[in-house]
Amino acid sequence: MKILLVYYSMYGHIYEMVKAAAEGARGVPGAEVVIKRVPETLPAEVLGKMGALDAQKAQAAVPVCATEDLAAADAIIFATPTRFGNMCGQMRQFLDATGGLWVSGALVGKVGSVMAGSATQHGGQESTILSFHTTLLHHGMVIAGLPYTYQGQMDIKEITGGSPYGASTIAGGQGERNPGKNELDGARYQGRYVARLAERLAGFKIG
Repeated sequence: MKILLVYYSMYGHIYEMVKAAAEGARGVPGAEVVIKRVPETLPAEVLGKMGALDAQKAQAAVPVCATEDLAAADAIIFATPTRFGNMCGQMRQFLDATGGLWVSGALVGKVGSVMAGSATQHGGQESTILSFHTTLLHHGMVIAGLPYTYQGQMDIKEITGGSPYGASTIAGGQGERNPGKNELDGARYQGRYVARLAERLAGFKIG
């Protein structure tokens, strides 16, 4: 079974979460795990003014995702930073180009899952994931979150991301905070959970 992780990460925080989720998915026997990034829509000049060029260069080796890559996967984990309580524009533009997959029903019955990140503790992580689910449901995907069997969600000793909707991270107002152990462990758990669901659904026929 093929597990595809599709993400956008301007400063690298989401990329770290994706790598952790990929590690979790690879722990499931038979899982082929692939990481791809959505196309960038901002010119290098703008990224430079935003201080994002170094993080972008660090991700340059990650292949750019095409819509047909989604159809070839058995399960897809999407990961996006939050923009005013919703997914980033780069991810939205990529998903808006999947009309052909919708018409053909290419994603029906596949496992779909979402991770997110925001600058602040209440910066819209949950609304981003939940609103993202709407697109996945229109494609007929089977939604997977982050179950409470991941006990890190119950931790109140520190400020941390993570909810039953999906793993998430808090970057800080200046991007100064990297994903913490609890957040990365949550991403690993979600990756493993998605891979196991895909394993269970392998060969399932719709209709």
